[in-house]
Amino acid sequence: MQSTDGRQDVNGLNPRCDTMDKMMKMPCSNSSVVDKLLMVDQILSEFRLNKEELKEVMKRMQLEMVKGLRLETHEEASVKMLPTYVCSTPEGSEVGDFLALDLGGTNFRVMLVKVGADEERSWKVETKNQMYSIPEDAMTGTAEMLFDYIAECMSDFLDKHHIKHKKLPLGFTFSFPVRHEDIDKGILLNWTKGFKASGAEGNNVVGLLRDAIKRRGDFEMDVVAMVNDTVATMISCYYEDRSCEVGMIVGTGCNACYMEEMRTVELVEGEEGRMCVNTEWGAFGNNGELEDFRLEYDRVVDETSINPGQQLYEKLISGKYMGELVRLVLMKLVNEDLLFNGEASETLKTRGSFETRYVSQVESDSGDRKQIYNILSSLGVLPSELDCDIVSLVCESVSTRSAHMCGAGLAGVINLMRERRSQEALKITVGVDGSVYKLHPCFRDRFHKIVWELAPDCEITFIQSEEGSGRGAALISAVACKMAACMLTQ
Repeated sequence: MQSTDGRQDVNGLNPRCDTMDKMMKMPCSNSSVVDKLLMVDQILSEFRLNKEELKEVMKRMQLEMVKGLRLETHEEASVKMLPTYVCSTPEGSEVGDFLALDLGGTNFRVMLVKVGADEERSWKVETKNQMYSIPEDAMTGTAEMLFDYIAECMSDFLDKHHIKHKKLPLGFTFSFPVRHEDIDKGILLNWTKGFKASGAEGNNVVGLLRDAIKRRGDFEMDVVAMVNDTVATMISCYYEDRSCEVGMIVGTGCNACYMEEMRTVELVEGEEGRMCVNTEWGAFGNNGELEDFRLEYDRVVDETSINPGQQLYEKLISGKYMGELVRLVLMKLVNEDLLFNGEASETLKTRGSFETRYVSQVESDSGDRKQIYNILSSLGVLPSELDCDIVSLVCESVSTRSAHMCGAGLAGVINLMRERRSQEALKITVGVDGSVYKLHPCFRDRFHKIVWELAPDCEITFIQSEEGSGRGAALISAVACKMAACMLTQ
């Protein structure tokens, strides 16, 4: 786990990208190059959000969160604020072997988690896991096909680890919008992230998994808990830091959860204590809250996606869409004769050709432009040095807006938590996972700075989760088993 806290070097929002500043300061005798850069900067300026604009995003997010929590406005809210039925957090005395499944993107993970105590009686977790790739036909076929494939992967994993004879408690990380009816029962509201398996929406996900396991008949499993990846990440990080009450994912998708006061969660009975709420904030903007912030490129990404009009906030931020946003901006610059001599390759004209990993690689370039040149060459373009610099500017603009938009949302969550608890200052830790947060060279720092700036009355620490989704699901299973055992003995 990596931990980050503090507020140093928070100097407000830069009016222009770092790369552009450096380029404009370079000695240059060619005024046409300067003119070109100024025109590029004008186009990219749309991506820059000032502090007041980010405060407005934060305020609108909070309004939708409050709507989502209230019974009378829940249905119309874009941010659904789904109760998770996770009220207890692990406290270190849960022990045993647990299986965890993690389904939230194109890869599916099976994990064996051993929870126990070491010689000094301090808490200890060991994990063994394997990744399986989900075929396209399973993602977009039927629910039966998808869950049969998951059961097949589980069977393979159990065989490899010689534990098929054991009936283990299972925690299932399922990272899609679910309306929970209990910790082990949840109805899939709608697919996201490119999944479209028919017959799953409106049905109990745990039931679909149990049916698939029963159809195979070669192993037994006790599904005790289903959680979202944000919840699993929060719980996993809680073991490291007892102040961790927020979980966030910035990867293929983008979402957050946090511990909310029970008295405000009107969809569930009870007034005492706190319950973890899965915000499903990716859908923020679905009711028009972000219309004045969405650019022409965002609209094209949305219109050509598998779910037009949905997950609009997520489409401004997450790794599934970042590369395509960059490609669309590059095409705009080509059409304006500001890039590649006004000519794009057929590959670059193809939707999805500029992958999000290229954004990270471009921004990781050491300064000799070799990495940028190689990426563009692989896309059928032979760029000049200036072309490489402009592509770097585009990547920086898109990823910075992503970090700032995401930061505004998280600041909204944390400020609301502080208000709910009537605290002048709130000390809080955020557990974070996801490929964009972990792998992009600058996302983390830009994101942290904005959150600290927009939540000045909160002392916020960030922990990067390792294996958070799977391990967290297993730990919640451990808590669920322990709670069930306590209830049986009472």
